[in-house]
Amino acid sequence: MDTLAGHPLPAMLDAGLAVSIHSDDPAYFGGYVDDNHRAVAEALGLDRAQVRALADHAVEAAFVDDARRAELRAEVAAWAQA
Repeated sequence: MDTLAGHPLPAMLDAGLAVSIHSDDPAYFGGYVDDNHRAVAEALGLDRAQVRALADHAVEAAFVDDARRAELRAEVAAWAQA
């Protein structure tokens, strides 16, 4: 794959895989998680529902307690309703 546009992420979502997008040491490498979501959505032509699925998957996989997971779920839901 030469470009992000060739990534099979949409097919992975369609197949029901719990795909998520993250950042790795953004202060050092750049690419904060919201920037990464925007870039992936643009390159792959993802719709709002697909971006929400990515965020939902990340929340479910996060190493956080139940209270924080509930907060994150609420933030994702609020974004989806905007």
